[in-house]
Amino acid sequence: MKYVDIYSYDLVGYQKLFAYQSWRVAILNYIDELRVENLCYVEAHSETDEAFVLLEGSCCLIFASVEDGRIKAFECEKMDKHKVYRIPKGVFHTHTLSENAKVLIIEEENTSYDNSPRVYFTEHEKNILIKTAEEGHYV
Repeated sequence: MKYVDIYSYDLVGYQKLFAYQSWRVAILNYIDELRVENLCYVEAHSETDEAFVLLEGSCCLIFASVEDGRIKAFECEKMDKHKVYRIPKGVFHTHTLSENAKVLIIEEENTSYDNSPRVYFTEHEKNILIKTAEEGHYV
């Protein structure tokens, strides 16, 4: 009899580990596109909350206030290891990771590009994001 399934992921980027009923569990490791200077959009999940747990390294959650399809302001939240961060549905967000970061992500299995609208940064908005991250020592 098999009592446990064991999952791990040590390559770059996002990898779904398993799904159970309507939920999936994934690991997000560092990937160059998540360096603050390489970020180009925020997204909001329309149908579900999402949870993050920092396992290793550092991660900064970045939230955006969006009005009429444009970003009005950014707010950064540096994650503490082993705490659960729940992002409610409809909140625009992204994240930046250190090169040794490992983040556990729990979300609805049907979370996809189809139900996660994105707002892409203008050059001005991107400069504001970089300045906000630098001032808060999030990078």
